[in-house]
Amino acid sequence: MSSDPWGRVDETGTVYVRTADGEQVVGSWQAGTPEEALAYFERKYEGLVVEIGLLERRVRTTDLSAKDATTAIDHLRTQLDEHHVVGDLDALRQRLDKLVADVDARREERKAAKARQSDEARGAKEALVAEAEELAESEQWRSAGERLRALVDTWKGLPRLDRKTDDELWHRFSHARSAFSKRRKAHFASLDAQREEARKAKEKLVSEAESLSHSTDWGPTAARYRELMADWKAAGRAQREAEDDLWNRFRGAQDIFFHARSEVFAERDAEQQGNLTRKEELVTEAEKLLPVSDLKSARAAFRSINERWEAIGHVPRDARPKIEGRMHAVERAIQEAESTEWRRTNPEARARAAGLTGQLQAAVDKLQDQIDKARAAGNTAKADKLAKELDGRQALLDQALKGLEEFGG
Repeated sequence: MSSDPWGRVDETGTVYVRTADGEQVVGSWQAGTPEEALAYFERKYEGLVVEIGLLERRVRTTDLSAKDATTAIDHLRTQLDEHHVVGDLDALRQRLDKLVADVDARREERKAAKARQSDEARGAKEALVAEAEELAESEQWRSAGERLRALVDTWKGLPRLDRKTDDELWHRFSHARSAFSKRRKAHFASLDAQREEARKAKEKLVSEAESLSHSTDWGPTAARYRELMADWKAAGRAQREAEDDLWNRFRGAQDIFFHARSEVFAERDAEQQGNLTRKEELVTEAEKLLPVSDLKSARAAFRSINERWEAIGHVPRDARPKIEGRMHAVERAIQEAESTEWRRTNPEARARAAGLTGQLQAAVDKLQDQIDKARAAGNTAKADKLAKELDGRQALLDQALKGLEEFGG
């Protein structure tokens, strides 16, 4: 008979293993020595030790499910219960018992983690639903639509909840998306209708603009184009393609008209500028007649200058008052010289000359006072205008005073 601390072989070749509950029959061995029998069943025991060690490592380091781990433990426990090995079976049972406890702990941990994950997923989905319902009322069609699509992708990446809760949240989420889509569709349908009305209105504006493009009635036509532009802006936008085409036609018609007008105005301005140059030469020539020393020759020379003046056409509007004012001043000076001559040769006119001189002096004083007040008030335009009038009155006064002197007074 042969034995070791965990087993023995009796005279009949029966192999036993020692346990806390006493000896248990392992099997029968007839092919060799008792030592070989014990060594064989001890190797089988080592195999179980390896299997249990591998299972412990899988439970500890992998995501082996509790169900699969329990099945493996039960299989190993069955082998231990069948007593077909020789070794410390009680130690292995204790390891399996601890492994069961570890698997149970892992199951509870995973259950708790799953519950936390479910709570987090529910919170995340509720947040998605709340945001979707808020976006459903938005009128930021593009950004809100893009955000809703992003929310769908986020939803798909979240774990499913229990069917009832998941279905309820998805129903609210889907309803919010549908409500937004309906509102957006209605908005763009209305917008399309408005754009079609704008297109029709702008078609009419373009037709009128094109009909006016060759008009030479410059003032009224330009005014009408301004009205058409105001109507264009008030009409709203048409569809993009139609808007661009209509605008090009509308703008093109205006360009034809205003280009033609500019050419005509440029030609007219050049002509009027030339007229101004010639009139400036004439008024300079006329001003050289002053002061009048020879009334007869001055009168004849001014008549010649005035005839040439009248033969010249218009000058630029802004230059007209100044150039005509200078010419009128010369004319008034000659007229005053004539009056003076008449008074000088007509003794009865002396009294009237004295009275006229007084009136002119009063007028000059009054104008000077008005000019001073206008400048003090900062009204430069009024002061300049009065100054031009003062120049004329002063010339008349000078002539009157000279005439009065000729009367010997």
